[in-house]
Amino acid sequence: QINRRQAHAIHRNARSFVCIGQNSGAADAQARPRRAALKRRNGSEFFNDPCKHLFPARPQPRTRWQRSDAAARRGTQPHRRGGAGVTDARIIAGVGERLPGLAMAARTVGEPQIGHRGTGGGNLGTAPPAGDDHPTLLASDGTVERASTSGTRRIQAREFFIGPKRNAARKDELIAAFLIEPAAGPQQFSKVGTRNAMVIAVCAFALSIDPVRRRIGTGIGSAGPTPLRAIEAENFLGGVLDEQGLWEQRKEVNYSAVTRFGQLVAAAAQPIDDVRGPAAYR
Repeated sequence: QINRRQAHAIHRNARSFVCIGQNSGAADAQARPRRAALKRRNGSEFFNDPCKHLFPARPQPRTRWQRSDAAARRGTQPHRRGGAGVTDARIIAGVGERLPGLAMAARTVGEPQIGHRGTGGGNLGTAPPAGDDHPTLLASDGTVERASTSGTRRIQAREFFIGPKRNAARKDELIAAFLIEPAAGPQQFSKVGTRNAMVIAVCAFALSIDPVRRRIGTGIGSAGPTPLRAIEAENFLGGVLDEQGLWEQRKEVNYSAVTRFGQLVAAAAQPIDDVRGPAAYR
């Protein structure tokens, strides 16, 4: 068993804490009034573990989905704004119908425990080339909102990733949210890994078709130093849909055009050989 002083020392010196014992009933009775006072003062819940009475309450992270007021005032399609603390599980449950591509990507992120803890803001902050959410943000032309003591600013996702595990946020900024317009047409996400689930992507691809704006969006993951767009492929497929009048009606795109689209996507990738797979496979 551990006492309160030991527990606070562990909490100060470690990023995470594994509960290795429970206090006695007497200690719990002594801590109960303090817990109630902290909860009233902070309006926060406590850790859901046997040692929760050893720690002060934490403020709640920003975990809600909201409509963007600015878009509503302009009379345009309102963005969906996800706080940086929105978990992958919340993405799946909350916006699966409005943002199907993002929900598909969220379903591939680790096991259920990871899905309930991993957040969109955390994924953006580390900016890994293999981040599962990133291709869908690129394909949907998403925006990242950053905040500091000097205010907030927004940047397009296509300008946010500047290098391997590097993003465009300044040192004094935190990621506050990400914004995406609800899907106006079909969206798709595909991920290839060394097994079927709970794995880092060997490569990934996201596709968004917007018949309202007549725009094709793409996102390539884990096949370059950063998540990438296949701009030439986007323009090519948009031209095909224009020529064949397929923006207004759903019909199959001819096989040669689909093949050429795939070739242009492959040409846009910048893969390397690593422990997960060779460049040629990617």
